[in-house]
Amino acid sequence: MDPPGADNPPPAPAISDRVLIGGTVAPVTLTADGSLVWPGGRHRSLSVEEEVLGVDAEGPRIRIKALVDDGAGDRACWAGSKGGGGGLVRKDVVFEPLSEESRRLWCDKLRGCLDSLDRPKKLFILLNPFGGKKLAPKTLANVVKPLLEDASIQFDIQETQHQFHAKEVARSLDLSKYDGIVCVSGDGILVEVVNGLLEREDWEAAIKVPIGMVPAGTGNGMVKSLLDSVGEPCTASYATLAIIRGHKKSLDVATIKQGDAKFFSILMLSWGLVADIDIESEKYRWMGSARLDFYALQRILHLRRYSGRISFVPAPGNETHGEPTSYSGNFGGKDIVFEKSEGSSAKVEGQGYQGPDVKLEELSWRSIDGPFVSIWLHNVPWGGEDIMAAPDAKFSDGCLDLIAIRDCPKLSLLSLMTELNNGGHVKSPHVIYIKVKAFVLEPGPRVDDPTKEGIIDTDGEVLAKGKGTFESKHKAIMAYDRLLITVDQGLATVFSPI
Repeated sequence: MDPPGADNPPPAPAISDRVLIGGTVAPVTLTADGSLVWPGGRHRSLSVEEEVLGVDAEGPRIRIKALVDDGAGDRACWAGSKGGGGGLVRKDVVFEPLSEESRRLWCDKLRGCLDSLDRPKKLFILLNPFGGKKLAPKTLANVVKPLLEDASIQFDIQETQHQFHAKEVARSLDLSKYDGIVCVSGDGILVEVVNGLLEREDWEAAIKVPIGMVPAGTGNGMVKSLLDSVGEPCTASYATLAIIRGHKKSLDVATIKQGDAKFFSILMLSWGLVADIDIESEKYRWMGSARLDFYALQRILHLRRYSGRISFVPAPGNETHGEPTSYSGNFGGKDIVFEKSEGSSAKVEGQGYQGPDVKLEELSWRSIDGPFVSIWLHNVPWGGEDIMAAPDAKFSDGCLDLIAIRDCPKLSLLSLMTELNNGGHVKSPHVIYIKVKAFVLEPGPRVDDPTKEGIIDTDGEVLAKGKGTFESKHKAIMAYDRLLITVDQGLATVFSPI
């Protein structure tokens, strides 16, 4: 008869031996589930998968390089520590096996354990030295490079020089040399990389190359969304550790089309209040992230409302808003005919990715007429480190989260804007919050001054700007006119904490 618990026996040790550690001879065990365990002032352990970066043989000694929570364990047995920031600290465990054969066996077992984790071996790093408070070079030097070196991950670095430089690099990069692309920047460089990969002839393979993000810009919505999903803070050390671990997650990609023009979005699209705050506040960039709060107050006090119409295909369970609209009919009193390429094949030889294969005329469309204060579409929960725009958004559900405000008293609007840091704004009776699978925006002029139009912002880029808007040296990607957005579920791949 089997003893109690025989169905779930404790994992057998992969290796266990007495070694010299902390000045005394003591047993150290590497278990079959990848835990390194040794005695000390109290029981000690490291998870190879979650905490160990790399292993070095230094003569008769073995040095295990780790990144651990700053409050974990008794420091007496650690050989040294170096700050990693954000609650994580680089620390080493050093021990000396009592024989050459034991040392060799320990090295083989530990390295074999790491090799089995399918971690990246070589990365291509894109660094934006101009984003946010221009901290990306310091972040790379003080956090990213030391951790990658501890993990024995090779890397090449390219600084971006101008707008869309990262897109150009991603479009021509020899991807066979790398296991992933890392953006040390804000969200803007990530978006450029996705657009560059999808413009390649080999886009089907290119877009599956995992992309990692290290927060070093004004907006860090994607990496905030990834880290927050597992309860980790949005810091460079946690983000870099997620890349080193090599876990991957699928990510929806939205295709924005207007005639022959197209742009691929992975974060958000906005028109009205949110777009005006994001883009027009650029003139206050010297204020840092406070510029958004400062300019938001100005825009609410002098509130704009925009004429226009939105049409959408609601996800199941989201059909209560808007009025039924036929795709083959008129949207907003105007004939809306999309080219067949937008609803047929996503593959066109030599032209890169053309958008998802969706038969738009067969979908159940609904529409809402303006005026609108704000239209906001989101692909992930966080739009920035302190803006939870869409609390129910998922990375790969094939939907965009629509946050729409048709009208709202100024005091109520000010109140709901203060709830952006926790997602409470979507509970306001003035907010429509639903999931959509396809979307048409027909932007119009300002209600108070029809000679002036608005701004359409996608992922921090000016997608379109109408008459009477701000002056900018950057050319808009599209005209201030009707555009279509469709979603390809799980098209891209990102490095993820789990």
